[in-house]
Amino acid sequence: MTDLAFNAGLNFSRYYQRVAGQVHDLVAPLSDDHVWSRPYPYGNSIGHLLLHITGNLNYYVGAQIAQNGYVRNRDLEFTDSSRKPKQELLKAFDDAFVMVQATIAQQSDSDWSLPYSAKGEEDAGDRFTIFLRCAAHAYHHVGQVIYLREELMRRQGQGA
Repeated sequence: MTDLAFNAGLNFSRYYQRVAGQVHDLVAPLSDDHVWSRPYPYGNSIGHLLLHITGNLNYYVGAQIAQNGYVRNRDLEFTDSSRKPKQELLKAFDDAFVMVQATIAQQSDSDWSLPYSAKGEEDAGDRFTIFLRCAAHAYHHVGQVIYLREELMRRQGQGA
């Protein structure tokens, strides 16, 4: 493996691990009810964002590259009313991140530049790009989780 392919894989893997760790730190003080609360009449709950990040990774990396048979129901990621416990959400979230890291580790020099296209990412071009886009997408939603958590904690501090 070339230094570039090795470093890309290593640093992607570290970045995904960092994102997952940050999500764990953010949701640690929250109850199951907080995870599913929507502090604003618009937008999502943290629970739905976790379902969405999990679905995104399982589809774009799992189904398309790792060929794990995952079938995505994107709409359900935002409408699921089952209110799974926080630990169950985090288990599925962690499993997706482990799968992504394992898939990254399996990429050879030539795999990074293999053609890639999937629904919603028809212009991705290659595998390197989809790993990059999925990392950016996950971190974008970490920003939303930060915002929602801060509002939930603020309201809790006010007795809400």
